[in-house]
Order: sequence, then C-alpha cells, then structure tokens
Amino acid sequence: MDAPIPLSLPRTVALVGLMGAGKSAIGKRLATRLGLPFIDADDEIERAAGCSIAEIFAKYGEADFRAGERRVIARLLDRPSHVLSTGGGAYIDPNTRALMRAKAITVWLRADLDVLFERVKKRGHRPLLRQGDPREVLGRLMAQRYPIYAEADIVVESTAQPADRTTEQVIEALRLYLEAAQAKAPA
Repeated sequence: MDAPIPLSLPRTVALVGLMGAGKSAIGKRLATRLGLPFIDADDEIERAAGCSIAEIFAKYGEADFRAGERRVIARLLDRPSHVLSTGGGAYIDPNTRALMRAKAITVWLRADLDVLFERVKKRGHRPLLRQGDPREVLGRLMAQRYPIYAEADIVVESTAQPADRTTEQVIEALRLYLEAAQAKAPA
C-alpha cells in the first residue's frame, strides 16, 4: 500500500452501519492509509466483558449489551484520534449516537441488502441473525436503522467492489468533509 495520506483529522473516525457493511475491513485499511490506530469496538467489548458478544446477548440480553457498548465506546472516544469500527447497533442508541457525533467524525458505510446478505450469510456468530430468516432480519434492520444511520456526518456506498476502492472513497469523502468544515470555520 501507499504511504499514509497526510490528512489532518481533528477527531476519531467512527464507522457505522449494519453488519456486513465492511466497517472492520474498511476500517483496518483506512487506519493504515491514514497512519492511525485501528480499534474494533466489538473486540474491546469482548475483552472488557471476558466473553463473546453472543454470550453477552444470551446471558444478559440486548439492553445490558448496549449499556456496556456505550461505556466502552465512551472510553474509546476519549483516546487520541483513531479509526473506530462500531457494532451495527451502536449508532442506533441515542446516547451512544450523541457521544459519537460530539467526539468523532461519523461515516456510514451504506450497503444494499444483496451485498449485506452475501457478506454475512456464512457467519453464524451474529446474534441478531439467529432471530429468523437472516435475509428478512437484515431487511427489517435496514428499514429500522437506515434513517438513523443517515444522520452520520458522511455517507459512503459500500458495494461489492474491492475494499481498497471503498477505502479510497472514504478518504476522499473525509477530505471533502474537512475542507467544508474548514471553509465554515470563523476566520
């Protein structure tokens, strides 16, 4: 890969979107390209809890999981700038969303149902997909969550194209976002 891109990021870049949108795959590439650390919030939640997300859901339920997720993300957003991959439901929680909007640049990786389904259909570790037909569950989640994800600072289409191409699109979208923010800033 090329050398890190000289892009001055004043805050963490938080990737949001449904499972299968590419948050981890794009996040790792983005961090490398920007010369920043990459952190996966789900990995940090599992480390803090001492068990898997599926186990947390099974033992404590989604409400307790979301509360723990909010605490972990708050702690992560207090760190120096990095690229943060968040779980699919993190941005849906109003308190977590407000925290991310205040302390990060949020990027929604928007993908259509066929792309999402193709990426997640062989993975059995996603608790929400165990609640019925996975394609129908994804469709329901899209209907519920896409209007909320649309509140993100930046939207980038995550298609079936190579992850490196999507990463370049995120970098360009960040550049445009930062230029617009700078133009609006008082002189």
